Parts: sequence; structure tokens; C-alpha cells
Amino acid sequence: MSKTLTTTEAVQQATGRDWAGWNGLLDAWGATEHPHKDIVAWLVGEHGLGNWWAQTITVEYERARGLRAPGGGRDGRYTVSASKTVNVSVQQLYAAFTDGELRAKWLPDGELRERTAQPLRSARFDWAGGSTRVNVGFVDKGDRAQVGLVHERLTDTDEAEHFKQYWRTRLATLKELLENQG
Repeated sequence: MSKTLTTTEAVQQATGRDWAGWNGLLDAWGATEHPHKDIVAWLVGEHGLGNWWAQTITVEYERARGLRAPGGGRDGRYTVSASKTVNVSVQQLYAAFTDGELRAKWLPDGELRERTAQPLRSARFDWAGGSTRVNVGFVDKGDRAQVGLVHERLTDTDEAEHFKQYWRTRLATLKELLENQG
């Protein structure tokens, strides 16, 4: 059985319906015949949900109806995420990803090729030739900063599990490197 993204009480309180209520409503609409983005748009447009709740309800519905495996998308690909708060400025944390020389110190085997970036906010990369993507977001927290990373388009659960552990280890190494720099 798949793990729900949030509790029944939380969805009920925030949206006025529990999981069964949303699943029944989506079934009546015929959501299994619609792509993910259309379900989200319908929940936002017809039911006034914010994007976060619409995404959450859609993913849980897709899981409940067997359209999506836990950690996977409807296209059969998988996504993993990792985050870390580091006691350095957002400028230093951002540079650790976008400066190739600095990145090699904590990600020596990493094969990131920058696609796009919004300085100090986000950077998107192709990984290892472009079959998967790594999207990174940065949050300035004053005297520290947070990085959130999503590695998407992974082919199966084994690859997803590998990269889940990989990114946890790499971000811990990054934190240690940046916090111990003179």
C-alpha cells in the first residue's frame, strides 16, 4: 500500500474533504483518463485549491488508482529529493553548485551540465549526458542557507534508491566542506 503524502486530518482541514472524498470526486470526473497537469488544473480551477494542495491530491489519487508508483511518475520514471541547511551565505552555497572548480571539491564524480539558472535562487542541470535532470533551489536564511535538490527522470526504483543515498552523502560532504572553509 502506498504511503499517503499527508494525513487524512490535514487534507480534510485544509480542503474540506478527506482522501476518500477527493478520490470519489476525481473518479466521478473521470480523472484516470486525464494527464496529471489537467487534473491539477481542474482542482485549481473548479475547486479553488492552491497549487500545492492540487498537486498533493493529484499525486495521491494517481497512487491510489495504480497510475503512479511511490516515488515514481505516471511516465514510469522516478524522482528523488534531498535538502540541507548550511551555515554559509546563499552566495557561497549557490557558487558550490555553479562554479565547476568548487563543485569538483564535493562532487568529484558528478556530471552536471548547467541548463538554466536564476542567480541565488535556482539552477537546473543535465546529469551524465542528459538522460536525467537535477534541479536545485536555494533559500537565503540570513546567516545560513538551504539547498533543495530534485533528481528526476530516473529509470527504476534501484536507480532512485542509489541517487537518494548518493545525494544525501554528497550534500553532507558539501556542508562539511563549506562550513570548514577558512
